[in-house]
Amino acid sequence: MIEVADTDEPQPLSAALVARLHAELRDDFDEELELEIEDRRLATDSSGAPAGGDGLARGVYFRELFRLQAELVKFQDWVAASGEKVLILFEGRDSAGKGGAIKRITQRLNPRVCRVVALPAPNDRERTQWYFQRYVQHLPAAGEMVLFDRSWYNRAGVERVMGFCGEDDVEEFFRSVPEFERMLVRSGIRLLKYWFSITDEEQHLRFLGRIHDPLKQWKFSPMDLQSRVRWEAYTKAKEAMLERTHIAEAPWWVVQAVDKKKARLNCIAHLLSQVPYVEVPRPAIELPPRVRNPDYIRQPVPAEMYVPEVY
Repeated sequence: MIEVADTDEPQPLSAALVARLHAELRDDFDEELELEIEDRRLATDSSGAPAGGDGLARGVYFRELFRLQAELVKFQDWVAASGEKVLILFEGRDSAGKGGAIKRITQRLNPRVCRVVALPAPNDRERTQWYFQRYVQHLPAAGEMVLFDRSWYNRAGVERVMGFCGEDDVEEFFRSVPEFERMLVRSGIRLLKYWFSITDEEQHLRFLGRIHDPLKQWKFSPMDLQSRVRWEAYTKAKEAMLERTHIAEAPWWVVQAVDKKKARLNCIAHLLSQVPYVEVPRPAIELPPRVRNPDYIRQPVPAEMYVPEVY
């Protein structure tokens, strides 16, 4: 039986919790399947069994994911053709599912149009700059979509809770950020802000999954441990952030994220509903015939240059 040291002595996990962890692993397999599979037959099969115990049939999930991703491609084409500037912020507690949602949004898109920004902690020089300065350089130009995996709202969350900034800094942030975001909107940027919401129990489960899954252990950090210890402090910080930065020009949208699959679909569907995109006609493509030169002789590749065919 899997054990985890929540106290001084290792405590066995309950059978129900072990079953949930196994379901989480199965869900990970589904995630990898999504990222690789191109067989659209899955998208038409709505009779699959629930995946991961989350109540959403696997076939339904894939069908809706593929449908929404096809709409995201149309959305991307419209952004590029119209010169729109789209900025989407993803915030939430550790393990809330922000990265998984971002991955499904960008999975089929052109990285030249849609890019993800996930900044590390500021360096010594950046700490002396205007707080928003290092984010400004990543804002979208015309015809671009930019997704921030955490954003300037670090100041209202982790920096505040962990004591990386003072309360005066936080207060100045709350005074500045509404005006900063209004400036972005006035400049023509479409700004969307999503908060992924999970329960205490769900975060506990997901952290256990990271601890016991070798493929996920890299995601776990000492900061994650503190996020568990300071759950209530993070809650208070989140409540203050939503209250003071929920403005008409750039409102917050809360995604119920305990069920990861539903959260992804709901987020993508809502994102698409917020922008009046239209399908951009694509010109017909005709593949030209290959030009063959009778003087060309293909040179053999040395055998030692080939990757061994283990599979």
